[in-house]
Amino acid sequence: MDASKFAQPRILNQPVYQPGKPISHVAREFGLDPAGIDKLASNENPLGPSPKAVAAASAALREANLYPDGSCWDLTGKVAGFLKVGRDQLVFGNGSNEVLELVAHAFLGPDTEAVMGTHGFIVYKLVTLLMGGKPVEVPMPGYRHDLAAMRSAVTPKTRVVFLASPNNPTGTADTEEALIAFVRSLPEHVLFVLDEAYAEYQDRSPDLRSLIAEGRAVLGARTFSKIYGLAGLRVGYGYTRPDIAALLQRAREPFNVNLPAQAAAMAAIDDTEFVQRSRETNRAGLKQLAAGFQSLGLDYVPSEANFILVKVGDGAGVFKYLQARGTIVRPFGNLPEHVRITVGTAAQNERCLAGLKAWLAARA
Repeated sequence: MDASKFAQPRILNQPVYQPGKPISHVAREFGLDPAGIDKLASNENPLGPSPKAVAAASAALREANLYPDGSCWDLTGKVAGFLKVGRDQLVFGNGSNEVLELVAHAFLGPDTEAVMGTHGFIVYKLVTLLMGGKPVEVPMPGYRHDLAAMRSAVTPKTRVVFLASPNNPTGTADTEEALIAFVRSLPEHVLFVLDEAYAEYQDRSPDLRSLIAEGRAVLGARTFSKIYGLAGLRVGYGYTRPDIAALLQRAREPFNVNLPAQAAAMAAIDDTEFVQRSRETNRAGLKQLAAGFQSLGLDYVPSEANFILVKVGDGAGVFKYLQARGTIVRPFGNLPEHVRITVGTAAQNERCLAGLKAWLAARA
């Protein structure tokens, strides 16, 4: 019998997340040497992983026959000290994506709603649909969150508001003052989730810990995938009120953060030199790409993250063209005239700009 006949109905309509195209796939498709391909599609750190994290993960592999600490006790203590929050305020996930899914498990279901920006991270919509909830997508004029419109979209059925700052894929950010006012306007039955995946790239990111101390329903989600360069190890966390964290722990799978990931994350927090170098490389890369777009006459969205959204006219066409030249970028179905380009090294950025220049010349 066809398995779809006895599957849950919501699964039949569940969209599937499409990640950035892997280097190995592009190499096979276009007959290229993988070593010569630049992946600027998934907002990964072009400097690689934190060296301190690599050493710690390698050492941890010697005990790979053992289950990891299911409570992430040591990592919890490290992050609690780093953020200056209580241990009971933290929950860890297999990447911050899992933390978002834990939120959905705990607070969303049939006859509930989650509010998000129409150009927000697609996982917000996916986890809402997975639990049978209704995603309420609010337009984003100028590729920015319209906080007034998002507040107007909140109803008695709303359980979660998802918002990233800087936002993925637009790179735009909201001020701390605006977010604090927004959170204080929300009813008590709504959890505000601030996705801080790219916060470390900002000179100063919004700090909502005072709202948590006030008793507001706020959760900040962070990851070690971006500035720390640990995307392949999958470790992230959320910080929130103790009672909310306890609910998320009920939904969390045992041993969800593996042994090398826990060790790497603890070491990465201490690798401040690597973090600073990554931030400086990114800052220079954003300026390099912006100047290049301007010289090519391409409109772009000023970014505070480690990627930049640029209007190229035919996103799918540029995506395919650049792949053949060894550069992978990211197209979006709901932004068909744009591509998102991860900030790379100076050489990677220059190669990408050269590819865009060739694309434009071929179309002239």
